[in-house]
Amino acid sequence: MGFISNLKERLNQENVARESEGMEKAEGVTRLFFATDVHGSTACWRKFVNSAEFYSADVLVLGGDTTGKAIFPIIRENGTYRYTRNEQEQAVETEEELQEVKDSAEDAGFYPYVMDQSEYEQLQNAEDADERHDEIFHEQMKQRIREWGEFASERLPEDVPVHVSPGNDDPFEIDDTWRDVDRVRLVESEVVRIDDHYQMASTGWSNVTPWDTPREEDEDDLRERLESVIDDIDDIDHAIFNFHVPPYDSQLDEAPELDEDLKPKYGAQTMEPVGSHAVREVIEKYQPPLSLHGHIHESRGKTRIGDTIAINPGSVYSEGSLQGAIVDLEPAVNVVGLVRG
Repeated sequence: MGFISNLKERLNQENVARESEGMEKAEGVTRLFFATDVHGSTACWRKFVNSAEFYSADVLVLGGDTTGKAIFPIIRENGTYRYTRNEQEQAVETEEELQEVKDSAEDAGFYPYVMDQSEYEQLQNAEDADERHDEIFHEQMKQRIREWGEFASERLPEDVPVHVSPGNDDPFEIDDTWRDVDRVRLVESEVVRIDDHYQMASTGWSNVTPWDTPREEDEDDLRERLESVIDDIDDIDHAIFNFHVPPYDSQLDEAPELDEDLKPKYGAQTMEPVGSHAVREVIEKYQPPLSLHGHIHESRGKTRIGDTIAINPGSVYSEGSLQGAIVDLEPAVNVVGLVRG
């Protein structure tokens, strides 16, 4: 496990070094680093925080879907710790080995939760099993956010703001926890100032998905939500839209076509646009200089919609690798590059 982790880290470092060439920042420029869809990966959060120093970023923006998707149960019994990963049951015996398993699971976005066999069976068989599972799940999410906040406080200079927006996958229960983190500002449905020229409007809500996620709604309601936050912008010519879902048919919203069982058709070889018509309409209407998106992990890229530069840096969070975008506000928008590390 240690060898594989070290190999991945070395390859990531080589990739970062290669992609970061020629990214020197000019004096007087505000550099924004944007990443999204970290889905609970502690490795990705640490890299996101460290990007301020590595890329000389003045402002950090984390788009939606900050929380992970699943509990990672580890069963303690007779001096061993059993767990299942990649459909294979495995066991470790020492606390050091256990910590390696937990760290690896955290870096992939899971929430390792150690329990005795009896507790595991009670959770499986209880009449209120779903409620108890959700309670544990949400508390693990909150605890990780608190730990992330402590890491940011330790590593970041006070003059580097961190703006975080939830996404459609994020439960509402985590919002107050983010608000309690000292070095982070939760910017859902807010307009915040980036520098003397630019403001950023944010929302993590999406159009309807097949997954029935917490923050999704039909296009008409989403359009009203977008218009409401845009209305607080003072100067649309120096505005940044930070909208989690990408605009429809923009090449930033291509996802595998699904069958009636929500399985990818033809081995995920056919793609279709799944972004938001409402997001595209407000971009076309207002033409902000820059629009930041995520949501569709496979659609990493940059495009233009009229005068607007739109970006989706994509996500490969489960590998513990962070994809992001470096944008210089000169004050004209200059997308320095899409990076991965």
